[in-house]
Amino acid sequence: MKGLLLDQGLPRSSAALLSEAGWDVIHVADIGMSRADDGDILRRALAEARVCVTLDADFHALLATRGEIGPSVIRIRKEGLDAIALAALLQRIWSGIEDVLEDGAMVTVTERSVRVRRLPVGGG
Repeated sequence: MKGLLLDQGLPRSSAALLSEAGWDVIHVADIGMSRADDGDILRRALAEARVCVTLDADFHALLATRGEIGPSVIRIRKEGLDAIALAALLQRIWSGIEDVLEDGAMVTVTERSVRVRRLPVGGG
């Protein structure tokens, strides 16, 4: 399983919950990156072979416009998730997306769906 890097805006305690369940996960606040820009967070995720999990649409936009092949990013589009709900959501969807995340993908999770777009966008 790839490691996860949780972005600011996601509950910090989700990292602890997922770690207790055996996941390799860190939160940007735990590594001094809570005020880092999106590009720096993406570079860190890529350097550490982590999947970035975020609420921010800018991560997908950066990957798409730059023709990047990684890192994979999961964008959560569900409002008001607490730490337990976020950890449960990631555990629930993981088996369906793990393979595409290995190859580079942008995943969008909404109330009703999980959408996957492989990287690079446009086949570049």
